[in-house]
Amino acid sequence: MPVDNSAKKILIVDDSKVSRMLIRSHIMAQRPDWITSEAACGEDAIAMVDVEQPDFCTMDINMPGIPGTDAAEQILAKHPSIKIVIFSANIQETHQERARSLGTILVSKPVTEKSITLALDYFAKA
Repeated sequence: MPVDNSAKKILIVDDSKVSRMLIRSHIMAQRPDWITSEAACGEDAIAMVDVEQPDFCTMDINMPGIPGTDAAEQILAKHPSIKIVIFSANIQETHQERARSLGTILVSKPVTEKSITLALDYFAKA
């Protein structure tokens, strides 16, 4: 079966397998043609971006290893065209400012259909 090079790719990064599953299921319900991949930490995400070359990325902040905002910063330094949405239960102004400074947006957890829709709306503007 030929690979559809026009299909959008999204990398879902979260240390919670449940959160990754929820994000993936909501995205697949709304964008069944998208190709998903997953990483459980920022370091894996940074390594995977070079191989997967996603169009979009959802990134948790609080994970083992480097924070998601630092991983997003490193990813965007090498791949500035990737659109990233940062998910966090911690929506303090400092996190929101950091997300904005990176050219991303912060969406509050828990992961819900509404929060995924906010992310997809942001990606649609890409």
